[in-house]
Amino acid sequence: MPEIDRLSGPTEWIDLEFVERERTPEFAIQVGIQLHLAGLSLSNTKQYLEKLGVERSRTAIHDWVRKDDLQPDSDVEPNQSAVDETMIRVNGQRHWLYAAVDPGTNQFLHIRLFQTRTTQLTLLFLRELREKQHRNDVTFLIDAATHLKAALNRLGLRFRVCRHGNRNAIERVFREVKRRTSSFSNTFSNAQLPIAESWLQAFAVWWNQC
Repeated sequence: MPEIDRLSGPTEWIDLEFVERERTPEFAIQVGIQLHLAGLSLSNTKQYLEKLGVERSRTAIHDWVRKDDLQPDSDVEPNQSAVDETMIRVNGQRHWLYAAVDPGTNQFLHIRLFQTRTTQLTLLFLRELREKQHRNDVTFLIDAATHLKAALNRLGLRFRVCRHGNRNAIERVFREVKRRTSSFSNTFSNAQLPIAESWLQAFAVWWNQC
């Protein structure tokens, strides 16, 4: 499987502090988290772990990702940030995924999941993003969405409306997110918003390592 080939990278980004009461070997938890975030379904991840002599349920594997509480972060300090939102379905319901991406590396800078799309939620997302950034001269690349322009203007942040060029970075990332969420019905089945957001943030961390 191509996803398994991607396990050769470093695993320092997986925080195993939560495993002190786990009966599963740490190496198996790392493998399980990596495989699932790399593209395997919970069922296929479970089957792979069984080949390693570790039998755990799909729920247990999903819980490893949730308990790890991974949050996207980046060492880069870009002078541009592509910001947008897209609709995804969680447990059959429409939700809005907000994301900021570094156009130079395609790395996630920040990601949040909301049940609706409003200027106030956009302001919340942008304030959280600014807290993570260390530069004051960032230009935000956006589409022509009114709520994005209104929120950026209210915060006094510099932005440029563009549909191509560097802003395409976020479109490429969103395509992969949508592909993954649409195929993982068992990941988001009966999931509440915080659980779905936790999984998406963990996926963003994995993505940044690739």
